[in-house]
Amino acid sequence: MSLNAAVEAARLSVAPMLDWTDRHCRFFHRQISGRALLYTEMVTAAAVIHGDRDRLLGFDAAEHPVALQLGGSEPRDLARAARAAADYGYDEINLNAGCPSDRVQSGCFGAVLMERPGLVADCAAAMIAAQPAEVTVKCRIGVDDQVPEEALPRFIETVAAAGVTRFTIHARKAWLQGLSPKENREIPPLDHALVLAMKRAFPQLHLSVNGGIATLAEARGFLAQGLDGVMIGRAAYHAPHEILGSADAAVFGGPPGPGRFEVVERMRPHIERHLAAGGRLHQITRHMLGLFHGEPGARTWRRVLSERATAEGAGLEAIDAALAPLRDLAA
Repeated sequence: MSLNAAVEAARLSVAPMLDWTDRHCRFFHRQISGRALLYTEMVTAAAVIHGDRDRLLGFDAAEHPVALQLGGSEPRDLARAARAAADYGYDEINLNAGCPSDRVQSGCFGAVLMERPGLVADCAAAMIAAQPAEVTVKCRIGVDDQVPEEALPRFIETVAAAGVTRFTIHARKAWLQGLSPKENREIPPLDHALVLAMKRAFPQLHLSVNGGIATLAEARGFLAQGLDGVMIGRAAYHAPHEILGSADAAVFGGPPGPGRFEVVERMRPHIERHLAAGGRLHQITRHMLGLFHGEPGARTWRRVLSERATAEGAGLEAIDAALAPLRDLAA
């Protein structure tokens, strides 16, 4: 994929979400939207260097355009990890400067890096020099007692000077002391206006907004106000067809995406390959529970699929059982 095509895909992206956006989730989302940019879960640079790279970095070519999110704060390690990721063919490599978890803080990466923009710049520069894929940064508007109106432009200016031209900004502060990761996704107030102000201050940069965006209409609203991209997290996971099903037409100007029943049919070959390799059905279908969100029979779909897919030896018949009541309703 060309760099311009990857940037175009960033008009709408699905956020990196730990324990959620694994390869099966991304493959599923790709059956709904052919155009949106998909992100991996965050992977630490140390894990890439020392771990099972095929397990950590492997993905299906059908997932393109796809971005890897790395966590770390050591430029040499991040450069090594980025180089390995580029060898796998990722369209983008993203540096996490926004995750507020305790584990991330203790490793001096994630949101705590908002306090060290110079280090982030060094990391980004090393990653850029090491491989050909675009390097981007995901950040918060600030942490703890920082004044976002001062901290965020300073952070962007410093990191951009290292060669980063694309940032995704989660429009909340991260409180590293006193709030859990879940609370950090919900309690600090949103400041979308500050992200819009950053686009006016840095018109030459590609800026995406993240945080609290629950509908495709909201996403289109931010694009209409001049932002280059919108990243949606939990809403895209829990109601994937509502967000991604119309995205190719509404955001990218392409043909509409497939219907929900067709998405299930598109998943069958992937599921069959996974089962043949010794995988469990639930490892894939757990990501599909929200497919019929808002539709008649959605609760039945979730219940039957949840119950049957976790059984030992469960196969495609579990999906057929979950679909049957919805087909009856649609008849």
